[in-house]
Amino acid sequence: MATIAVYSLKGGVGKTTLTVNLAWASAIRSARRTLLWDLDPQAAATFLLGGDDAGRHQAQAIFSKDVAAAKLLRATAIDRLALLPADTSLRQLDHLFHTIDKKKRLRKLLDDLTEDFDRILLDCPPGLTETSEQVMRAADLIVVPVVPSPLSQRAFQEVAAHLAQRGARVPLMPVHAMVDRRRKLHAEALARQPDWPVIPMASVIESVAVQRAPVGAFAPRSAATKAFTEVWQAIERTLAERAR
Repeated sequence: MATIAVYSLKGGVGKTTLTVNLAWASAIRSARRTLLWDLDPQAAATFLLGGDDAGRHQAQAIFSKDVAAAKLLRATAIDRLALLPADTSLRQLDHLFHTIDKKKRLRKLLDDLTEDFDRILLDCPPGLTETSEQVMRAADLIVVPVVPSPLSQRAFQEVAAHLAQRGARVPLMPVHAMVDRRRKLHAEALARQPDWPVIPMASVIESVAVQRAPVGAFAPRSAATKAFTEVWQAIERTLAERAR
């Protein structure tokens, strides 16, 4: 099992849309038993996958009350893709992590899911917080969407510097997101980092929130679906290289 965190210090960079579509690629393109764990109290990934109906337990209960993650797991409309939903109780998650003082609590919970899933994707809230610290200790790979703009690129550099400062060995995979090649600023950014995967700005991607489904589920032959699949293939290659 491998854990892929989709994380950004900055909001508004297409993080959740990227996570949902990568989860689809994992489950459908790679036929992996896949879990999307929504850690963001905004619960956008939960909404997109149809898991926003009230459950018996709050999302925070996994961390605070030793409620088994399996009790909160929900099936989705996508074969081989399960969901651990988020809700507003996760607004207190940073405080909870600080209170329980268990630096690898998330890692332990992920280990408990090893036999059930091949790939776990974490949709993370933005910011450098105790939750992000838990994610950095637990993930095998951190995917960072970066809009080709100075502020977004600066945020990525801060994340890289933070990981280097704390001696973390988890690799980062930056992904150019929301790209409009007609814009000079975007074209220049892509020229500087030609090896980064690219997700275009496209109306079909914006339709994910309307359809409440990954692009591949309703536009499987689109350029956007191809782009998400290529990012996922890059992730699989990186994980395979790390496993050698």
